[in-house]
Amino acid sequence: MSDRKWPIEGELVVCSVTEVKDFAAFVTLDEYEKREGLIPIAEVARGWIKYIRDYIREGQKVVCKVLSVDTARGHIDLSLKDVNEHQRREKIQDWKNEQKAQKWIGFASEVSKVSPKEYQDAMYAEYASLYSAFEDIVLEPEKTLAKFDLSDEAKAALQKMAEENVKIQKVTISAVLELISNKPDGVNIIRRALRSAAPKIDGAEIEILYLGAPNYRIKVTATDYKKAERALEKASDAAIGVMVRAEGTGKLIRKQK
Repeated sequence: MSDRKWPIEGELVVCSVTEVKDFAAFVTLDEYEKREGLIPIAEVARGWIKYIRDYIREGQKVVCKVLSVDTARGHIDLSLKDVNEHQRREKIQDWKNEQKAQKWIGFASEVSKVSPKEYQDAMYAEYASLYSAFEDIVLEPEKTLAKFDLSDEAKAALQKMAEENVKIQKVTISAVLELISNKPDGVNIIRRALRSAAPKIDGAEIEILYLGAPNYRIKVTATDYKKAERALEKASDAAIGVMVRAEGTGKLIRKQK
């Protein structure tokens, strides 16, 4: 969520059900200052609905898709049936994360004496969500904090909150590098290849383990599989390039036989 006052068409929003009638359900949008929205009975579930309360009830927390927004009338039409289970779970998790981030900003504000609004304005100017900003502070603190128009004390308070509370999930992938050189100085060539296979890559950690000539395990840890795969390819290409230029051979083996 951003600091917008109204949702936009097609957006997924978290809602609290306030009233259920035979023809529709009325909700408030938790992320938009409790603005009111309407879910027509035709948008509650697919197929014919005999009793609307079989699908939705007062006090329930639901995820809806925004169908239309009329700011002049203050009217928001929503659909419950257009949100699948995966989207619902993902949106609820994002919403919970944003609630956590709001609390962390509150704690940072108490320490730095900078208002929560000043924090939010600075962070929303660069990020669509506060939580994603906190994640980047953990991953790349200097680069991320430099984006915010805040005092050094305010940035330090943010960094402390991020480091204490954000747990970045990481994935690890590995493969085997086969490096062969028949040159008299082949050992040195392989050493150069291995050094080139461990470059500094943002968001990834690379470790190389000796398995026994000519095989070396290359292990990459990153925040997601795409980053890990890119880092693995970049590292292995660098090592193989060194071997080929020195008239040796190199290849990446995904699975050991």
